[in-house]
Amino acid sequence: RHSCMLFLAALVWGVAFVAQSEGLNYVETFTFNTCRFLLGGAVLIPCIFFLKREKKAEAEKVSEEEKKAQRKTLLVGGICCGVALCLASNFQQIGIQYTTVGKAGFITACYIVIVPVIGLFMKKKCSPMIWLSVLLAVVGLYLLCINEQFSIGYGDILVFVCAILFSVHILIVDYFSPKVDGVKMSCIQFLVCGLLSGIAMLFAEQPQLSAVLLAWKPIAYAGIMSCGVGYTLQIVGQKGMNPTIASLILSLESCISVLAGWLLLGQTLSMREGLGCVVMFAAIILA
Repeated sequence: RHSCMLFLAALVWGVAFVAQSEGLNYVETFTFNTCRFLLGGAVLIPCIFFLKREKKAEAEKVSEEEKKAQRKTLLVGGICCGVALCLASNFQQIGIQYTTVGKAGFITACYIVIVPVIGLFMKKKCSPMIWLSVLLAVVGLYLLCINEQFSIGYGDILVFVCAILFSVHILIVDYFSPKVDGVKMSCIQFLVCGLLSGIAMLFAEQPQLSAVLLAWKPIAYAGIMSCGVGYTLQIVGQKGMNPTIASLILSLESCISVLAGWLLLGQTLSMREGLGCVVMFAAIILA
């Protein structure tokens, strides 16, 4: 069940690359992220009230001290996730402007290697089979994304910082998700991320309401589906999952984004890219 939730999150995020690409034709980075994350948080507020009724009987059994401790953990977890998500998503978007999309996709998905490496310092051990899966996934991503001579530029460095931040986000979710309500933490992280992006937007950009209205379709998909649905599926799906396996499943968004580009934007898929997708799927199945 948890693996299926993470796969659905990867599916939603993969298609969201199309929405993000289209949205940036109308508005700038911080404006787009402000709108999508605040919308994602707003969408989850009714869900929280609906789920609150379902869990009312369970809540009555918990003492006031425990409730206070849970609220504090939820707030800290939501803020930590929101800060990591804000930094990661904005670094990625800025970095893409200075590098190719293929390189950006490969470097971002390097979190599948970074997560188990950071996990070692947090005493999260992985079996040799998982490390083999990680290696296979890297090969698959290379075949999928890299078509030109590999070189390191300014944009590549920014996107690599984004990959590290996404790794931190995955590990923060792994730490807090078993302790708190996943939907509530998801809502808090979006509101924090949206507010921080909004502050950056006011200083770095000149947002226009007319441009935002023109971009309502990609913003709606990115906010409701990518944020409201995708990241909530990640938080709920990661409960009790090894973060390395979770990152491997989530990295399928690279495969899905290529397929979405082919189906929705008419972008062709080469034999090399097709082979990359197959190798990545094999890595996930092995994990």
